[in-house]
Amino acid sequence: MQRSGLRCPGCGSSNIVNDDLYCHVQLVCVDCGTVVSEGSLADDPVGGSDVSYSRSTAVTKVPCQNLKKGLSRVKEMCRVIRVRRNIEDLALSYFQQAYEHENFIRVNLTKKEVLAGCCVLVSCRQMNWPITIGTISCLLNADPALVGGVYKDLLKILKLEALTVGIIEVLEAHCQEYKINSDQVPEELAEDCTVLTKRAKALVELAADSWIVTGRKPLPMLMAATYLAWQSLKPNKHRLKLSLDKFCRLAKVQKSQSALTRITELKEVLCKLGREIPWVRETVTPDSVIRLVGDILENRFALLRRALRNHEDSLQAENVVNSPNKETASSKPQELTENPPAEDRGHQGQESESNWGKRVLFAPPCVINRKRRRTEQPELIVTGDEEISDSEIDSYIRSPQEVRDLVQAEKMLVSSDKV
Repeated sequence: MQRSGLRCPGCGSSNIVNDDLYCHVQLVCVDCGTVVSEGSLADDPVGGSDVSYSRSTAVTKVPCQNLKKGLSRVKEMCRVIRVRRNIEDLALSYFQQAYEHENFIRVNLTKKEVLAGCCVLVSCRQMNWPITIGTISCLLNADPALVGGVYKDLLKILKLEALTVGIIEVLEAHCQEYKINSDQVPEELAEDCTVLTKRAKALVELAADSWIVTGRKPLPMLMAATYLAWQSLKPNKHRLKLSLDKFCRLAKVQKSQSALTRITELKEVLCKLGREIPWVRETVTPDSVIRLVGDILENRFALLRRALRNHEDSLQAENVVNSPNKETASSKPQELTENPPAEDRGHQGQESESNWGKRVLFAPPCVINRKRRRTEQPELIVTGDEEISDSEIDSYIRSPQEVRDLVQAEKMLVSSDKV
């Protein structure tokens, strides 16, 4: 059959016909024999373009269920820690990119859930929102080491950069904001910035050793350390009676509301260590400990070890006093003491759920200030077939019209029964 509208590229003839060679159709010029096209198996004979499979089927790719669950988990964590909307959107974008990557597409569900938390973590750090790996691990109930490993892989795969500046690194710049040089304030209140930074750095390191820094915003901690450092360098009557509010006005800096709490916590730690100084005979209080800050920081490692050792000794002595039947229990056979009764095991389980931060000398703030665990209420099973008493019906009625309707309905039921 001759094909109209086509011309031979060799001779220009329009005498083009279909030449069936077995199952392979070809377009051939009758005049010169040139093969114009290799047929429909190789290409479109009229010069059409290739169409991809995704474009030809008109089928939209639907996200898998695990991806939907992961995105929902990201939203839940963002709502729990109450971040801004732009942080939530950034975390969702990171999770979708990472989930479809070959390094995360075939991992187990635990790692995919941890990946959701890591996307929230990196988004918060990029937006300067204070969050830690420990917080994410607590939200996911996951191993912090696993969270840290997935977090590093996420940064490497997506080529992201997150804020990792330590609190010590910004301390020097923070101390320079305080206008307390000799040419700015009276001599008895003036302090050199270099000396102030060195003392404040030692106080921050002590706070880190005693868990005060854990999970806290850096600014209140820096202000508390700077204020106590300034007081302890020259603990005269002028500095000791100056409150934090007056000190901030003197130094022309804006006061942080949480700094007072950090000051109280730092003083508690200093008092615990100050009581371990051998040459100190008087009672160490939060008001008098400022004069001992220099000695405490100079010997802080030895004082920390001594305080921890004495605290453990006092706990052991307390346990001995509270267990009068110790000899009786030790004389029992080995197999009886290794497996306590069921009621004893239940009591041990209750003790393990108590706030252990009250029993140790230093503990993270989240442990010391832990809220009481919420008791789950039993689920009510309602089928709709339960009987309703007359008193319950009366309690449901709210208007006089409903009362009249009920009385009329009862009369109709009585009359129908008589018939």
